[in-house]
Amino acid sequence: MKARILSGVQPTGQLHIGNYLGALKNWAEMQREYESIFCIVDLHAITVYQNPEELRGKILETAALFIAAGIDPEQSSIVVQSSVPGHAELAWLLTCVTPLGWLYRMTQFKARSEKQETIGDGILQYPVLMAADILIYQASIVPVGEDQSQHLELARDIAQRFNSMYGETFVMPATHLPTVGARIMGLDDPTQKMSKSTVGSGHAIALLDDPGIIQKKIARATTDSKPAIDLNDLSPGIANLLTIAQACDSSFTPQAAAGMRYGDFKKRVAEIIIARLEPIRQRYREITADPLYIDRVLEQGREHVLPLAEATICKTKRAMGLYV
Repeated sequence: MKARILSGVQPTGQLHIGNYLGALKNWAEMQREYESIFCIVDLHAITVYQNPEELRGKILETAALFIAAGIDPEQSSIVVQSSVPGHAELAWLLTCVTPLGWLYRMTQFKARSEKQETIGDGILQYPVLMAADILIYQASIVPVGEDQSQHLELARDIAQRFNSMYGETFVMPATHLPTVGARIMGLDDPTQKMSKSTVGSGHAIALLDDPGIIQKKIARATTDSKPAIDLNDLSPGIANLLTIAQACDSSFTPQAAAGMRYGDFKKRVAEIIIARLEPIRQRYREITADPLYIDRVLEQGREHVLPLAEATICKTKRAMGLYV
């Protein structure tokens, strides 16, 4: 029996090359070895205001990009979080056993509360919902990046606390992070991870960017004042572009870039990225040509995971003494 994995992405902003090289590409490879559930976590997205019409469109776009990036609906379940009521129900049950101090210590909550006078309770409860996402499917492996490792540890703590209070109910998710893809930094600030939430046209390369836009973004990417590449003294910007190029084309090595003038180097990097993303863009166009296809995929994913979620909810309620 295959081990079960669970991971997800918020349907906000634009999925970019960092999401692909750091997560989606890895998921597509992992799905052959594991029972895979990939979630579009729209309940997490609404912890801040989202335009309803735009959010619905982004949910469908994200699902289509999952498939275009290599996730096979016949091998993996692609699920919209809010379409499975058990996510929200389990989050409440877990909230009741989660000490408030644990949530106050979460990095994301502390960062938001320091910047804003008022934040919604959803930001505080966000990690409990994430724990519910993982535990509801009894996932043993959660392929997430280092920036989510604190949330994964909290999911383990909550599962352990619940199990100690009410008996063995949840599978403990893996303590280690599976091998993840390349860590891609922002084009405008190569000291910060590329993010969907960062505002700025020169920050990220979206998976659906056309070749002309990619060329312009790479041409404007932050580097340094040197004229050519010195492998013994790489600036963060040049190192980031090398990482992107290598992750897109393994035959492109740092040695191949040694001594290249920045203009020529950026042109080559842009060509490599365009070649890597074109099949994804083409597959996306094919997928979205049938407006009902994504709906069928999402319903198929929901039907597959619903029995798993309902079984966990019933087990949890029984353990707590609730009426089932």
